[in-house]
Formats: sequence, structure tokens, C-alpha cells
Amino acid sequence: MSKGGKLIIFSAPSGSGKTTIVRHLLNQPELNLAFSVSATSRPRRGKEKDGVNYYFITANEFKKHIKNDDFLEWEEVYRDSFYGTLKSEVERLWAEGKNVIFDIDVVGGLRIKKKFPEQTLAVFVKPPSVDELKIRLKKRSTESDDKINMRVAKASVELATAPQFDEIIKNYDLDIALEEAHQLVADYVGATYKNSQEEE
Repeated sequence: MSKGGKLIIFSAPSGSGKTTIVRHLLNQPELNLAFSVSATSRPRRGKEKDGVNYYFITANEFKKHIKNDDFLEWEEVYRDSFYGTLKSEVERLWAEGKNVIFDIDVVGGLRIKKKFPEQTLAVFVKPPSVDELKIRLKKRSTESDDKINMRVAKASVELATAPQFDEIIKNYDLDIALEEAHQLVADYVGATYKNSQEEE
């Protein structure tokens, strides 16, 4: 893979708010960000669109891509439920002159950081507590109790990896977390950051 722009990783246990933070950052034009769409073998949920939320492929297709070394990173999160970042996706965004932002699993985030240590900012988003995480996941109403319990069990393991990241944002108050994330990324990509309070 050629080396292009900067890579910004946001990782966290499911329900920590990382997707909300990433969406907010993508709306800040001065950061020059583009979203890396992951590939997954899991079925679509709700109104998810192929090529927007994920590239939805079958488990067999996913395994073929693994065999061909097409992924920058990949992981089998649950049995036959694969997630990964296609090299072609990052190459495409770099070719557009963009900094690439990821909303990605903790393991995948650390793998990318290891491959591109000089050009990656890895941020861990920490929820107030595992109990709060469970409440947020239940509110989503997108998964069964069994799936939620699996995610909560996984969250305890993921929280232990936080010190391996460059920065940790505690998402106790979303507005503060958004400001912190904006400031961090602006500093990293060399953009001018304006605090929203200053603009009012």
C-alpha cells in the first residue's frame, strides 16, 4: 500500500458514542475527512445501505478477500460475523487527497495503528460505565438481549485496551466529547479549530 494522508481511528465498545462523534467530525470541512466504509458479513440492520454504512458481503466472499490479502485489517467478531477494512477503500480516499477517519472495532484500530504508526491518531472513546453501556444498547432496540449481553461482556475486555491508544475521550457528556474530539483531530491534521462557544 502506498502512503497517503493521515489516518484517524475512533474505537470503543459498542454504544460508547463513537459513531456520533465520527459523524460530527465528518461535518467539519476544515478537517478534510473522508469516512472509511468497512466490509462486513453480518446482515443489514434497519435502513442501512450498502456502500454507505458498510460493504455487505457474504462470509464466503469475505474469506476470499482474506485469502487474497485484500484487507488492511479484519476480524471475526462473532462466529461467521466478519468485519474488515479493504485496502482499496483507503487507497481510494487517499487518491482523493483526504484524511481517512475510521469508526472501528478496538482490535482493528490497534492493527492499523501498528501498520501505520507515524500517520495514525488512535482515539479510544470511553463510556461512563459498563452499566450505562447496557442501557444505551437496550435503548437502540436493534438487537436481542443475548446479543446485548455478548456486547457488554466484550466491552469489559475492550475497556482494558484503552491505554494502548494515543488519546482517550471520556464520553460522559456528549457536547464536551464532541468538542474534545474536534480539537484533537484539528491539532493532528493541522487545521484551525474554533470552539463552538466562541462562535456564539
